[in-house]
Amino acid sequence: MKLDVDVLRYLSKDDFRVLTAVEMGMRNHELVPSELVVRIASLKHGGTYKVLKNLLKYKLLHHDSSKYDGFRLTYLGYDFLAIKTLVNRGVFVAVGRQIGVGKESDIFEVAKEDGTVLAMKLHRLGRTSFRAVKSKRDYLGHRNNYNWLYLSRLAALKEFAFMKALEEHGFPVPNAVDCNRHCVVMSLVQGYPLVQVKQLQNPDIVFETIIGLVVHLAEHGLIHCDFNEFNIMIDDDEKVTMIDFPQMVSVSHRNAQMYFDRDVECIFKFFSKRFNLSFQEHTDEIDGDTEEYDRPCFSSIEKCTGFLDKELSASGFTGKDQDEIEKFIEEGIEKDTGSEDEGMADEGPNSDEFDETNIKEFDSLQLLEQPERVNCDEKGKAEERQQFCEAGQSSGRETQDTSDKEEANETGNEDDAELMHRLNKQRRRAVAAVHGRRKTLTSRNSYKDKGGKSSHNSKIQKQLSGW
Repeated sequence: MKLDVDVLRYLSKDDFRVLTAVEMGMRNHELVPSELVVRIASLKHGGTYKVLKNLLKYKLLHHDSSKYDGFRLTYLGYDFLAIKTLVNRGVFVAVGRQIGVGKESDIFEVAKEDGTVLAMKLHRLGRTSFRAVKSKRDYLGHRNNYNWLYLSRLAALKEFAFMKALEEHGFPVPNAVDCNRHCVVMSLVQGYPLVQVKQLQNPDIVFETIIGLVVHLAEHGLIHCDFNEFNIMIDDDEKVTMIDFPQMVSVSHRNAQMYFDRDVECIFKFFSKRFNLSFQEHTDEIDGDTEEYDRPCFSSIEKCTGFLDKELSASGFTGKDQDEIEKFIEEGIEKDTGSEDEGMADEGPNSDEFDETNIKEFDSLQLLEQPERVNCDEKGKAEERQQFCEAGQSSGRETQDTSDKEEANETGNEDDAELMHRLNKQRRRAVAAVHGRRKTLTSRNSYKDKGGKSSHNSKIQKQLSGW
């Protein structure tokens, strides 16, 4: 759909209020009922239906009356809401030409108040060219119900988060400016897509730089998953910039190795076809030894440089992994403290005595439920008292068992009596209902004649009474 921002000049506050009302209603409705739109918008002087008619004329809403009278936002209406919010924030003041079209996004030029040109990316998931979002992406998580506007918003938020984090860690990415709904505003890269470049002065250096970015991302815990000539920008100085990040996953993803190998294969295949680079016979001689130039292996990459996948909750990294990391850190702290304690124990006279005392203290915790010990001077008295205590305990257990049985019988009898009482009560109610003793309840929809001049039944009753 073509983005015609000239319509923004003719939209009033009431129009945007109704658009926002439809957006809020779409959280729980696929088609928002017109009554709900009127209630949410709550215009002071009414006229919501007139505003809806105006929005339908500009194709900002879609009307469907197959099941009930309902409305839903179109991508153009969602674009206007995002652009209006960003303009009110002062991010940009003008929208220019379209500079890119992808399978799931459109890119436009926007200008700030001082004349600086930025890039605005509008995510448009749900096109006929790319409708397998639920199987190709994991924006939904565990959710089953979704709409395309919500998926586009999730993709924009994810891309903005990745772009911001990669920029902070020194990766060559555009500068993330702001994000709202399905719109991401970033700095404009002064370059060309690598797919449009026919010649390079130093193709070997560019190739090594690009492969180094793939490995560097994996060291930080991330995999691009769509690292090809369409998502790599290069300028006149052969400086490389990465774009398009919403599909990035973690190195702990179950298909991480497959995605990593696919990215590497795309780069190797493109440079071999476009720039005629051969990689199988490439060898470097160092001190008389030959080393083959192999492709980077996923298993050989050290994934300890950073934890970007954990910070950004990348796909494949779950809360269980976070718990395991915290447990590993706690175990490391306990080992450090344990080593300090051992050093302190070695300074004492005997470390073995220290361990035995700890074991004795630990065993004493398990003796709290045992009977108290009686200190006697004579062995005979101690034995007699012990026998007496055992006899008393055995008799106490027998009396306790008999009392428990009696209480169980009493509670059983009480439960039976209560059950019989309830059954008798239900039986009496059933008999009363059969004999017609209970009053019949009239339904709410039954007709009630209130009389009056306009009542037909009241006229008939007056005529009968006159006779």
